[in-house]
Parts: sequence; C-alpha cells; structure tokens
Amino acid sequence: MTSRTRVYLDTSVYNRPFDDQNQTRVRLETEAFLLILEKAISKSISIVGSSVLAYENSQSPFFERKERVSSYLSVASKSIRLTEVIKQRAQTVENAGIDSIDALHIACAESSADFFVTCDDSIIKRVKRKPEMFKIEVCNPLELVLKEVFRGA
Repeated sequence: MTSRTRVYLDTSVYNRPFDDQNQTRVRLETEAFLLILEKAISKSISIVGSSVLAYENSQSPFFERKERVSSYLSVASKSIRLTEVIKQRAQTVENAGIDSIDALHIACAESSADFFVTCDDSIIKRVKRKPEMFKIEVCNPLELVLKEVFRGA
C-alpha cells in the first residue's frame, strides 16, 4: 500500500471486530480491517475520518465498544468536518437510494479519500448500479486489501 492511498472506513468497518467472529466472512473482514489499521499506524496508508463517524460512534449504547472504536478513529490522519458542499453532495447521494447517514459518509469520503470502505453490501450494490454517480471507489475491507497489497505485483 502506498503512502498516497487515502481510505475512508465507514462505521460498519470500525465495528466489525464486535460482530460474530464464527462467521468466516466476518472474521476475514475483521482481519482485513486490522491490517488496514496496521498499515495506517505504520504510515503506509492514510485513514480519513470525519465528524460523522465520531457522531455515529457517540450514539452507541455499548460503552466498551464506543471506547474501542474511538481509539480506532484516532488513527485517522485527517478528519473531515461537514460543510454545506458536503451536505449538498450527501443529499444527491441520498436521492440515489442511500440512507442519510451513509450518504454523509460517502460525501465526506469523496471529498478527501481514494476509497470508501464498507461492510454494508447494500451500499456496495447501489453504488455498482450507478457507478457514474459516485466520485470514489467503493469496496469492502477484503477487496481493499487485495487491491492494494497486490497492486503492481
């Protein structure tokens, strides 16, 4: 992974370690997330955060999970604050059938990242149906690791 790769992880990715690890897909996505964090800590990639991620995490009713996710969020090298431009873009994304909070995540990601990473299959499917509408590559954590680790191999 190059230092130029900027990655925005949505809340589903940050919370993946708390999902049922007996499911193979969940376990693999958790490992991919941990690898992404490791690469960010070693400065091989940059994680882009946002005030939307901080807000969504603050709404979690699970104290320990909220604290752990906060520590993950602190790895971000940059945090995007909502602006009118981002809010307007989010409205356009929402009009394409994406939930409002996810639309805000995508709009934040489009403003500063190369990849929007999510574990939410419905977001990935909606984006793939209308790729011309989105200004960022959308994938799950496993896909990101495969694309970046094997790039140029």
